[in-house]
Amino acid sequence: MSDDNFDLESWLSRILYQGPRTHSLDTLRGILFAQATTVPFENLDVLLGRPPKLDLASLQQKIVVNGRGGYCFEHNSLLRAGLQALGFQVTGLIARVVRGMDPGAPAPAGHMALRVDLPEGAFLADTGFGNLTPTAPLALRPDIEQTTPHETMRLRAMGEELLLEAKTGRPGEIQDWEHLYRLSPHPRLDMDYEVANWFTATHPKSPFVDNLIAARAAPDGSRHSFFNGRLSVRRPPDHVERRMLENDAEYAATLTGTFGLSLPSADFSALLDTLDRKITRGATNAFFA
Repeated sequence: MSDDNFDLESWLSRILYQGPRTHSLDTLRGILFAQATTVPFENLDVLLGRPPKLDLASLQQKIVVNGRGGYCFEHNSLLRAGLQALGFQVTGLIARVVRGMDPGAPAPAGHMALRVDLPEGAFLADTGFGNLTPTAPLALRPDIEQTTPHETMRLRAMGEELLLEAKTGRPGEIQDWEHLYRLSPHPRLDMDYEVANWFTATHPKSPFVDNLIAARAAPDGSRHSFFNGRLSVRRPPDHVERRMLENDAEYAATLTGTFGLSLPSADFSALLDTLDRKITRGATNAFFA
């Protein structure tokens, strides 16, 4: 993906980033935190039967100009273009999501992530993993616990892949490591993402096809998750609020207010009609609880 037409200033304004622009770990850390806390994870277009476009012009129009979010392919394609425009060395990678599964499960390669090379070493950059998106760069080294502004995370070697895990549970009690995805070290071509994006946006078994999903990390360490009308807010260290939205007005207020989504009224009506047609309005999911 060429960044010849990338509007760096508009992207930085969209993610509210005003920090340094040096090719440093501090800059990378600031950029990832800024995008993760301003641009929501969401699948609205997928639910409406519109497979997301991954060309740079479409991504800038949707996320930067129109005030929308996206899922991994959109988030991390835009992030890659922005980091490259700032002079970072970035390599596209792909991962197999194993959340809620055995870590060695034969899952499809359906999640985009990035490798950023710095003098300190190689780092994982990913702002598109929903309600457990890493909010800081993670050193691509196994078996070390790494803190972020949100969860503590680590990578474990599994053959030639690295398994990303997040520590969940209440501080002071026994905490579990939740498997997220297995990351392949091999660089990927953009056509690999096009294929994976089409599969994720159209396959009948993809959770994005039938459900309305949104998530965003907040600067104060909390996380907001939305799944088919159920809103969950996790605040550090261990406070969780959950409620089911009661009517269309609450859906609209939550998507525009809590998640900052700018949405035409026709699309909003179509989203609710689609949920009703698919009989998924109000349906729950353990990972967005």
